[in-house]
Amino acid sequence: MESKKNFRVNLLIITTLIISFQFMTSCVDPSGKAAFTGAEGEVEIITLQPGHFHAALVLKSMHPQVNPLVHVYASDGPELAGHLRLIESYNNRADNPTSWQLEVYKGEDYLERSIRERKGNVMVTAGNNARKTDYILQFIEAGINVLADKPMVISPENFDKLLRAFDLADQQGVLLYDIMTERSEINTNLQRRLSQNVDVFGNLIEGTPEEPAITKESVHHFFKYVSGAPLVRPPWFFDTEQQGEGIVDVTTHLVDLIQWQLFPGQIIDYKSDIEMLAASRWPTTMSPDEFKRVTQLPEYPDYLNKYLKNDTLHVYSNGEMIYKLKGKYAKVSVIWDYEAPEGAGDTHYSTMRGTRSDLIIKQGAEENYRAVLYVTLKDGSDPDVFEGVLVNAVTADLGSEYPGLGVTQVGENMWSVSVPDKYRIGHEAHFGEVMERFLQYLVDGKLPEWEVPNMISKYYTNMKALEMAREE
Repeated sequence: MESKKNFRVNLLIITTLIISFQFMTSCVDPSGKAAFTGAEGEVEIITLQPGHFHAALVLKSMHPQVNPLVHVYASDGPELAGHLRLIESYNNRADNPTSWQLEVYKGEDYLERSIRERKGNVMVTAGNNARKTDYILQFIEAGINVLADKPMVISPENFDKLLRAFDLADQQGVLLYDIMTERSEINTNLQRRLSQNVDVFGNLIEGTPEEPAITKESVHHFFKYVSGAPLVRPPWFFDTEQQGEGIVDVTTHLVDLIQWQLFPGQIIDYKSDIEMLAASRWPTTMSPDEFKRVTQLPEYPDYLNKYLKNDTLHVYSNGEMIYKLKGKYAKVSVIWDYEAPEGAGDTHYSTMRGTRSDLIIKQGAEENYRAVLYVTLKDGSDPDVFEGVLVNAVTADLGSEYPGLGVTQVGENMWSVSVPDKYRIGHEAHFGEVMERFLQYLVDGKLPEWEVPNMISKYYTNMKALEMAREE
């Protein structure tokens, strides 16, 4: 009788141990690292050398999955001080304040120290791009996830390093992801969705170099306001060897949107699907007084002397490329002016050309510098019939996801899509949406299957454009 009782007790103990082991191993991925479950505070951020305000915008909103203790590693100086001020302003704002606690290490060995101490499981980097590819590669080698501001590479010589980082990320079971905020912009989303509606758009044309199937143009400004205060840019921002030329910087967003809108959910092979046809670059000039205003420095640092002509700074921040993507002609332009006109800001222009209509986003003076999506009928169909189809597509189909959308005729064969202000959340708020997507990918343990090959294709496109522009 006693032996049977002991057997039952031993069986219960063994069963309990098996269940406990299964539970513990279910929270570990095949590489041996703890898997993300979505639990509160499980994502621990390392902010590395924050030299761009995007590093702070990642933390403008709090997320339950992200631990409020953030580990900052950086060299001492005004860029770190500016980052800490921004985080402090988020913590102290009246409306929905954050509660970040920053543990800050200051020292020139910030990179080695951050990897050695391993106080976090996600590294965030946004700043000087000269070493960014190396930062990414070394954190991936250490088995730490990376959320990187664009661009992840600025020179063709470092493209192979980025390829190696993606390969290692796959082997290590960690994620490498860049911050593509423009996918969250409401008009860009609506343009993408309407382009998939055959009754509205028809089919995407092949296009020509003069009239591409898709065109993206972005206008930015060196002097601007961020979170209500004038943005102070570091002087290296104007050194293309540290920041990167315009044709490999802001174009990252535009090339990404072209891939994302034309071929949603499809894998793009950089070796066979991209053909660079033409590329050019040109400088934006800046006077000593303008430089002082935007950097708060009294004079140019020595490393900018190579860009000076008669004491005027020439920054190769502008670029244009024409290429074919899976047989469709695409055009990308990026322009940097010194300062926006009164009441304006950074602007975006985009055209997608279909067999039945064109979908055009404008953001000029006529639109009061707010992005507006226009639909222009071009195939000779009855405008009244087409308007009914368009209204149904916008207010019924898209309206189920975005209640309040409307359609207004603004000209012959032209309509605009009206968007309620609640969907125009702005560039800064888009960082929170990117973070939400990334946090879900951590729980999933993977990115969508098309993301990595398409990130590689995006940076390959930029590198080929830079090479061709320099030859020109």
